[in-house]
Amino acid sequence: MNFTAYIFLAAAASPTELLLKPTPGLYIWTIITFLLLFFVLRKFAWKPLLNALNEREDFISNSLKDAEKAREELENINQESQDIITKARSEAQSILADGKSAAENIKQQTISDAKDQSAKIIEDAKKQIEAEKEKAMSEIKDEIVDISLNVAQKLISKNLSSEDNKKLIKDSLDQVGNYEA
Repeated sequence: MNFTAYIFLAAAASPTELLLKPTPGLYIWTIITFLLLFFVLRKFAWKPLLNALNEREDFISNSLKDAEKAREELENINQESQDIITKARSEAQSILADGKSAAENIKQQTISDAKDQSAKIIEDAKKQIEAEKEKAMSEIKDEIVDISLNVAQKLISKNLSSEDNKKLIKDSLDQVGNYEA
């Protein structure tokens, strides 16, 4: 069957009949077209496709390596942050303990200062009381001397004997001595 007869048959037959009947010319042209397309694709498309696949493979491999490095760095950062948090907690506990100790020291110092100040106030009050006591005693002595002089004047005006005068002065001095005690 030649090519023109084939075209004539193709025009007369339906497309489904043409595909179902094996014709050697169709097989030959199909094989030639396939081989021609294969060589063209191999020459122009195969190498760029292989290069693109190799680049893609390298990119994926590098991405996996980078992801692994990033994961390791993240683990290191997490460990460092945990160490920092632990250290911060420890320092916070230390600061709290120091604060409590300082507060206790301040409390004890305040109590000690208050005791010292109260002791000083008591001591000053005792000194003031003693000074007031001495002042009162001095005033009493002055009053006794005045009384003694009045008594002496009255006695002198009565003209007592010298023994009576000595006895009277001695008694007055004894009374003043009793007030000091």
